[in-house]
Amino acid sequence: MPLYETVFIARQDLTAEDVDALAVKLSKIITDAKGKIVSKEYWGLRNLSYKVKKNARGHYILLNIDAEYAAVAELNRVMGFNEDIIRNMTFATEAHQVESPLFVSATAKDYKAGKVSVKKEPSKSDLVLDQVQFEV
Repeated sequence: MPLYETVFIARQDLTAEDVDALAVKLSKIITDAKGKIVSKEYWGLRNLSYKVKKNARGHYILLNIDAEYAAVAELNRVMGFNEDIIRNMTFATEAHQVESPLFVSATAKDYKAGKVSVKKEPSKSDLVLDQVQFEV
């Protein structure tokens, strides 16, 4: 089956439970059409570049999908009607990434509860500064 990635932005005033329920509802559309959700990633509540439908922030969610086009078309149709989703985009991909660089947690509820440890990779400048020793 073809592989797809769907990213959608949910309204800022939704609770973590509402965001998770919305993702489960959308996942059910795919599974009912004999598709499969390979992975689901919650990217966090992020600032938008400009206001979209009076929202300055939004919950970002990524769904990696393995399904036929008809199931993805139905998912896009339902997302278009849902007032809780302010933007969405679906891409056809060759292969899914194991974990995207924006990954925060699998669910919004885990992220809000503080169950997720944010792993921060040191930047190149941090590595260089660690090697330099200053004399006082």
